[in-house]
Amino acid sequence: MPIEDRFLIPFIAGMALREKQIQQNYRPIIAVHKWFARRPGTLFRGMVLSEFGNRPLTDSFFEANDFPGRLVADPFMGGGTPLLEANRVGCDVLGFDINPMAAWILREEIEHLDIAAYRREANTLIERLTADIGAAYRTDCPLYGDCGVPVKYFLWVKTIDCGSCGHTVDLFPGYRIADDTRHPAHVLLCADCGALNEVADPDNPGKCRDCKSRLALKGPARRNRCTCPNCGYQNSYPRPEAGPPQHRMFAIEYYNPERKADRRGRFFKKPDARDLDRYAAIRSRWQETGCRYVPEQSILPGDETGRLHRWGYVRYRDLFNERQLLGLELSARLIAAVEDERIRHALATNLSDLLRYQNMLCRYDTMALKSLDIFSVHGFPVGQVQCESNLLGIVDGRGTGVGSGGWTNIVGKYEKAKSFCDAPFEVDRSRGHRKIVPVPGEWIGERFNAARQRKVSIRCASSTNLDLEPNSLDAVFTDPPYFGNVQYGELMDFCYVWLRSLIGHEAEGFDRESTRSPDELTGNKTLARTLDHFTDGIASVYSAIARALKPGSPLAFTFHHNRIEAYRAIGVAILDSGLTCSATIPCPAEMGGSIHIHGTGSSIVDTVFVCRQSGQVRRDTLFEDTEELAELVGRELAQLRSAGMKPTAGDIRCIVFGHLLRMAIWRLRSAWDVKAPTPDKLENLAKTVSGFGDAKALIDRLAAKAVQPAAPITGTPPSVREVADAVSF
Repeated sequence: MPIEDRFLIPFIAGMALREKQIQQNYRPIIAVHKWFARRPGTLFRGMVLSEFGNRPLTDSFFEANDFPGRLVADPFMGGGTPLLEANRVGCDVLGFDINPMAAWILREEIEHLDIAAYRREANTLIERLTADIGAAYRTDCPLYGDCGVPVKYFLWVKTIDCGSCGHTVDLFPGYRIADDTRHPAHVLLCADCGALNEVADPDNPGKCRDCKSRLALKGPARRNRCTCPNCGYQNSYPRPEAGPPQHRMFAIEYYNPERKADRRGRFFKKPDARDLDRYAAIRSRWQETGCRYVPEQSILPGDETGRLHRWGYVRYRDLFNERQLLGLELSARLIAAVEDERIRHALATNLSDLLRYQNMLCRYDTMALKSLDIFSVHGFPVGQVQCESNLLGIVDGRGTGVGSGGWTNIVGKYEKAKSFCDAPFEVDRSRGHRKIVPVPGEWIGERFNAARQRKVSIRCASSTNLDLEPNSLDAVFTDPPYFGNVQYGELMDFCYVWLRSLIGHEAEGFDRESTRSPDELTGNKTLARTLDHFTDGIASVYSAIARALKPGSPLAFTFHHNRIEAYRAIGVAILDSGLTCSATIPCPAEMGGSIHIHGTGSSIVDTVFVCRQSGQVRRDTLFEDTEELAELVGRELAQLRSAGMKPTAGDIRCIVFGHLLRMAIWRLRSAWDVKAPTPDKLENLAKTVSGFGDAKALIDRLAAKAVQPAAPITGTPPSVREVADAVSF
């Protein structure tokens, strides 16, 4: 059993851990377009090479590999990592996803592109936009008197009209624009005159340099209430009945290339009359322009979109200001005129990805001093202070991007992503420093120069209705949906409605109003999708996969969840399919510093479940109770620590849950009743898991136990097992 024998936890975990800290440096391909919760490419490369290769991972990982004639499938392809890694080493690939954005993104990632031709068209687009609306992203520098310097970010605050006197009230939760981490001082806004003040101590900021009013750190907007400064009336917000929120521009961060060397820190200013006039001119032009591509789509109800409705947002276009709408409309018109379909699709993908920064939900990070894209958390957080990025982007004299969220940023990342397809590499840090290791002979795509053609089939279709040829698949590698996970369909509609407006008839699945589907395998309160729905859907997919797998070939997938109930659903699916779980392998797959994970107690560790119709199980992974399980988990925690990881209680919980599920499947497989009602199956699994002992007590004990760091990674692969070390199934 190759994965069970060859997969090296310390070796792969160490690389996966580093990759997730800055994933685009290890796998630039992910910059084609945003997708959520992408697993490390190094993890799936390790799985593919372990299964199909015949050498130790430490030997094969940094060298070219080619496995022609192997067919690898992924029924939940999402951002496409498993298929990209399989395609890269010569496999034919077959992918399915019910979300049309997933299918679109993976095609963009994997389909060959003439990079030079793409760059020419992208440059032309940026040049034409700059000539047309570039002045809207310029300002004057009050410090040195320079005119027409580029704006990095415009900062806006939401406003309401006082319910008593009608005065416009700013909904500031706080008045700090920047702290002193990356700027010499804290920057505070004066609540009375709007001047920007640099102060050393934000808790004792003193008086405004302009109007001499006392500065404050905290703003008046708290817990959906805000006092009117004019009459003292206590106003409540949001007010959905009033429509989308109004905003007021209150600050600008700009870039002055000629003066940068003379000044420490960033350039901030209060908008002056010319800045306000520039925006007024853009507003007038937008009213005269008319829409061809700005979508009129309504925001459908949902678990995440409900937040938008509570703030009065009705249509997706409500999430953009007039300058953003004009720039995006003009961009779409230029893209639509591109004759080459492949390049037109690439630029349309760029526009879709650009939306993450070109909207009025983006926030400004007062420490990092940059825009946070709308999906920096996996939801639609509606803040009171918003950040508008320069649509065009800024490039300094050395060709380096300044700021984020503009066309130059998106095009640069996309070009690097597609260049990686033609010349992939690995990053080796085994000797303490970062070394780029080119891997000539590997490539991503359906074709490359005169190399052998590879079969690539990407479908927008529900995997619950798969009809695959029996005994046709050499492996299935996937990252399935997690019950109660992020509502990807709801989030991706934000991009989808624009992309559909621009190229809808040219893409499979884009005839739908929304990327959402009643067949999505997620928990969703709005649509009343329960654990039973999730269980039945996963079981249907795994059963179809099992019929299509060649004898002994693996279904290997990653999974983690905070709740044991979600694992039971996965267990039912494996048992219903007739497969047996031959191994559960822990590996880091998330970044602990992610905004949506940090401080939540969630795990960054996935369990890799390896399932087969027949094979062998390592005898030293079998256990009868939690005491024996503790020894197994202890060994794995030591391996993770040797890779540089510091496992948390959440990580330990997921590792324990994975092993308990594997052994429950081992106990139940021979007498499993596929026809039993789903609630009975879930209950059967629950009782079996409980029969091993008190899992919570074990997790608490392992989390509290002080364990010395293990020895450094040696890279020595495990020896070939003797038959006596394994149990056949």
